[in-house]
Amino acid sequence: MTATPDARPGSARAVATGTWLDEVGLTVDVDPDRFDVDVHCGAESPAGGVPVTVTVTCRATGPVEARLRVSARLADVDDPYWLIPGLFYGENRPAGNDRLYPRFARLGDEPPDPAGFVSPAWSFRADRAATCAVFVWGGRGLALAVDEHSPLGLTGIGFAHDEDGARIHADFPYREEPVSYLGSQTPAVPLAEVHRWQPGERQVIEVCLYRLPADRHAYAPVLRERHARHATGPLRPWVDVAEAAELAAYGLHRWHYRPDPAVLLETAAFDREFNGNVKGLGDREAMHVAWVSGIPYASALLAHGRRRGGGPDSDGGGHAPGDGHSPDDYVAAGAAVIDNICANLAPAGTFWGQWTAARGWGQSWTPVRGGLHARTLAEATLFLHRAVRAEAAHGVARPAWSTAVRSNLDVAVRNQRADGNLGSLLHADDGRILSWAGAAGLTWVAALAAAADLDPGYLPAARRGGDYYARFVDEEFLHGAPEDVDLAPTSEDGYAAILAYLALWRVTREGRWLDIARRAADWMLTFRYSYDVRFDAHTLLGRYDFRSRGADQASPSNQHLHAYGLICLAEMVELAGATGDRHYLDRTRENLACFRQFVARADGDFNAYRGMASERYYQTACFQAKGMLLTLSHAWSVGVLLLGCEAALNLTEVDW
Repeated sequence: MTATPDARPGSARAVATGTWLDEVGLTVDVDPDRFDVDVHCGAESPAGGVPVTVTVTCRATGPVEARLRVSARLADVDDPYWLIPGLFYGENRPAGNDRLYPRFARLGDEPPDPAGFVSPAWSFRADRAATCAVFVWGGRGLALAVDEHSPLGLTGIGFAHDEDGARIHADFPYREEPVSYLGSQTPAVPLAEVHRWQPGERQVIEVCLYRLPADRHAYAPVLRERHARHATGPLRPWVDVAEAAELAAYGLHRWHYRPDPAVLLETAAFDREFNGNVKGLGDREAMHVAWVSGIPYASALLAHGRRRGGGPDSDGGGHAPGDGHSPDDYVAAGAAVIDNICANLAPAGTFWGQWTAARGWGQSWTPVRGGLHARTLAEATLFLHRAVRAEAAHGVARPAWSTAVRSNLDVAVRNQRADGNLGSLLHADDGRILSWAGAAGLTWVAALAAAADLDPGYLPAARRGGDYYARFVDEEFLHGAPEDVDLAPTSEDGYAAILAYLALWRVTREGRWLDIARRAADWMLTFRYSYDVRFDAHTLLGRYDFRSRGADQASPSNQHLHAYGLICLAEMVELAGATGDRHYLDRTRENLACFRQFVARADGDFNAYRGMASERYYQTACFQAKGMLLTLSHAWSVGVLLLGCEAALNLTEVDW
């Protein structure tokens, strides 16, 4: 069909008479005096998508710089819910969140404040999104999907709300409005590109428009369809799973382990000369008990050493360390770190949040005095309980570890509200809850359900918690898991929900928990890149041909790729088997393959040392330039790779 003039100047409206496309006002905004526009619509896909091909011809007599915008609208929408996968969720930033990044506020509810990242309309470059699509719901739903690049350059996506309703759009090439967010609390001048058209130039761009039911979870089939469109190229891990495990174990032990006291330092600099000359700038002499260091990764090192034949064969604790980086050394180091953490509980009866060389044991990163973060404590408890079981299977009893598990869980149960909320922040001295906000307490559900064999009272508490936090999954807005991103939606909230609801299903075999786990996994996968970002060849990621498919956006606030999803690798495989849905397995295989890139195979590999792995891969303009790599090895980055590889090696039925 040919576009006809729209009522607005400088635009043309694509009319598909008698179809739902006419109802949503599919519009191509471009100067009609200098461009001809032809629009063709294809057949509707199983996910409800109609492919739209827009052919644009320049009629100008000389070169002209211009963009074009394709948009569609839902009329009479008073309270829209937005989704840009990995980038924007509903209002995106709760009003009370002190961490500034883009927030949606309706006109009349809150005045636009671009300096504070508050606006009723936003436009972004497409590579900020894990899947290049923008969704809106207001009763019914609508989505617009594009590719990262078109012949006009990097694509843009966005939305706007006004008195006429909700509008979603794609820009060719991209523009960012009203400001750009580059990771700073201060807005940047809007980023943008233009295309320089030549007389007679003709270009073809493609979009896909989806009509959706009222259920916000209707994004899931769309994301699967978009993933299938892009998941055609080969996965290119540098090493196989066993070698990745060897490298990660070596790196965790060589660069992060310190024996006195036994800790896993949170960071180690790639550049060891620079680190030595600038007062240890890159090596952070600190250890959280979980999350960015601590028990999960110490347990992975212990498990790796056991699998390789290290350590004692029976109860008795002590054993002679090896003379390098042997299985015995890994067992000794992993056990020593866990011993250290368990021997230093806070007065409240839980773990402390963090150890630092300067101050010893103390609180979490929260600014609240004496505060300990629930997710960090619960994750430490969950993986400690797993380590106790694993050691018992090797004939080694760890009574001090079991005592620490019970002590932490007893505090969680004692604090639980009647409605099931387990709290997000507690005081280190007496354990009283300091904050009930968000879903940080969800990880306690996983720990309580897993430890139901220790105390029959833990499972009812886990059920109550599961019921309470299910509302966050249903509302498609999980938030609060990381200590450093106050109440923002993050990929880590998705991992926590998967761990929790799979644990409940595993113990009870009740279908409702499996249904919630499936929904949580779909939400988590909104953060997982479904395509390979295009990097300039001169950048580090471009030069090494880094494939981003399988990596997760950390959060709308922390726009970089990270590997933390490997923490629930086994649960995702379990979910695939329990539901009979291979999609979860395929996305998990991609996750593990992605981070078998950029683990240093030898000293000097990508300017790192053997076994190092970065925390951040910069796939867009945030914090650093697109195509760069953070030159710090993180205990958790190496640790989750080791956790994921050890889990994969135990899942012998899966072809990794």
